[in-house]
Amino acid sequence: MKNQYNNFPDKVMASVALLEKIKQQGDLVRKLKAEKAPKEKLDEEIAKLKALKLELGDEGGGGGGGAPQGGKLILKTAKGTRDYQPQQMAVREKVFDMIISTFKRHGAETIDTPVFELKDVLTGKYGEDSKLIYDLANQGGEILALRYDLTVPFARYCAMNKISNIKRYHIAKVYRRDNPSIARGRLREFYQCDFDIAGQYDAMMPDAECVKIVQEILSGMNVGKFVVKVNHRMILDGIFEVCGVKADMFRTICSSVDKLDKSPWEEVRKEMIDEKGLDGESADKIGEFVRMNGGEELIEELLKSKLADSKTAKQGLEDMRLLLRYCDIYGCTDVVSFDLSLARGLDYYTGVIYEAVLCGDAKDANGEDITVGSVAGGGRYDGLVGMFDPKKRSVPCVGVSIGIERLFSIMEANMNKQDVKIRTVDTQVFVITAQKNLVEERMKIVGELWSNDIRTEHSYKKNPKMLNQLQYCEENGIPLAVVIGESELEKGVVKLRSISSREEVEVGRGELVANIRTRLSIKPQSE
Repeated sequence: MKNQYNNFPDKVMASVALLEKIKQQGDLVRKLKAEKAPKEKLDEEIAKLKALKLELGDEGGGGGGGAPQGGKLILKTAKGTRDYQPQQMAVREKVFDMIISTFKRHGAETIDTPVFELKDVLTGKYGEDSKLIYDLANQGGEILALRYDLTVPFARYCAMNKISNIKRYHIAKVYRRDNPSIARGRLREFYQCDFDIAGQYDAMMPDAECVKIVQEILSGMNVGKFVVKVNHRMILDGIFEVCGVKADMFRTICSSVDKLDKSPWEEVRKEMIDEKGLDGESADKIGEFVRMNGGEELIEELLKSKLADSKTAKQGLEDMRLLLRYCDIYGCTDVVSFDLSLARGLDYYTGVIYEAVLCGDAKDANGEDITVGSVAGGGRYDGLVGMFDPKKRSVPCVGVSIGIERLFSIMEANMNKQDVKIRTVDTQVFVITAQKNLVEERMKIVGELWSNDIRTEHSYKKNPKMLNQLQYCEENGIPLAVVIGESELEKGVVKLRSISSREEVEVGRGELVANIRTRLSIKPQSE
C-alpha cells in the first residue's frame, strides 16, 4: 500500500497550483466582461479557463464525472465521445469498405499499432498541439500516453522494424484532449484513415498519388463540393526568410499562419506581434504572401518575385509546379488549389502539405450550414523516422489522413434530411414455419443454408405466428423467405417466397441452395 501514496504530496501541490491558475484566469475573464472587452479576446480567455478546468478534471482521474456526490450514477458517455446506433454503423461500415477499397486499389497493405505509446515517442512531434495529448496515469512502470495520430506511431514502427519502403494504410481510433463539438464531428475519440508511402522515390510522384486518393474518396462519399489545398513547407520557410523572420522562429510563426483557416488575418497578425515578438513590418510582408492562392500561374508569378531570392522557396516552387503537373495527368486539378495560407502546424512536416475542405454548401435538416472545417490533411515528413532510428537513418515519407468523423457528420445530416431507411442487417433468407411443432425442421434448413454461406435467420420462438415472421422480413429488408409446413415436408419441397412481390414457388429440398444462389446472384463456394 505504501507505493500507492509515494507521490501524493506532489499531486496535492500540482492541484493547488492548478487551482490558483484557474482562480487567476477566472478573475481575468470577469475583468474583461466588466470592461466589455472585444468578443474575440473574451472567447480566447474563456477557452483558456475551460482548458485549465479540464486539466484539473483529468488530474482528478475522472472520478465523479458520472456519479455526483449523492452517489446516483448518471448514464452518459464521456465528454467528446459518443455511441453509434445500428443505422449509423451500417453507413460507417459501407464508407470504411469504400475507403479500404480505394487504398487497396492503390496497392496499399495494412498494419496495426498499440493504442498507447511511450510518452517520449509522442512528445515534441506536434508543436503547440502537444498539450492535447492524453497522458495515462502512472501505474508505477512506463510513462504512457494515448496516441494522438497514426503518423508518429507509423514512423516509430518503421524505425523499430528497419523498414525502408512500404505503402500502408491504417484505420484506427486516436485521442485528443480537444474542446469537442459533436455536431461538427470534432471528438476526443475518433477514427483516422491514413495512407502513407515510405521510401526513396522520384520527386512528387508519391505526393501526387496522395492527392488523387483524397479526390477519389471525397468524390465517392456524396458530401458536396470540396477543394484540396496544397502548399510546401519550403515555400513557407522561404516566405519567412525573405520577410525577415529569424530561422529559430519559423515553426512558431508557421503555427500562427496555420490559424488562418479559423481566424481573420488581423487576429493572426496580432498573435505574431503581441505573443510571439515578431515586428510589424515582417508580419505585414508575410500577410501579402499568405493571402495568395491559385494554380500554375501563381507559381510562375512567385518565381519572378522577390520570393525567388530564397533558394529554399525556389526549390519548393519547382516541386509545387511538378506536383500540379502530375495532378493534371491524374485528372484531379479541378479540385486542387495552391494556397499560401496553408501551413499545418505539426512540427514534423518537411515538404508538400495538403488539406481538403468542404465548400460550405452542406446544410442540416433545419437548413442551417454545417461547418466541419478540414476533412483530410497530410504532407511529407522526411525526418520523422530518423528521429526514432538509433543510427538516424532517414526514410522519406508522405501520407494523408481522412477525417472520417467530420465526413460522417455531413452524411448523417444528409440522411436526416432525406429520411432514408437504412438496412442494418445483411440477412438474405428468413426461414418460416407455417404450423406448430416444426422448429427442428426449420433449424435443419437454417443450418444447411449457413453451411453454404447464405446469410440466414429464423425466429427464436418455437411456434411463431406466420404474420409476425413475414413482418420481420419486410421491416428488415430481407429479400427471400423459405416457408415450410407439414404438406411441404411430406412432398419433400419448400416454398420460396419473394418478400417484395409476395410470389411463391415450390422448390425441391435438394435444389434449395442452388435456387437461392441463382436468385441472389451468389457464386457457388467452390468459385
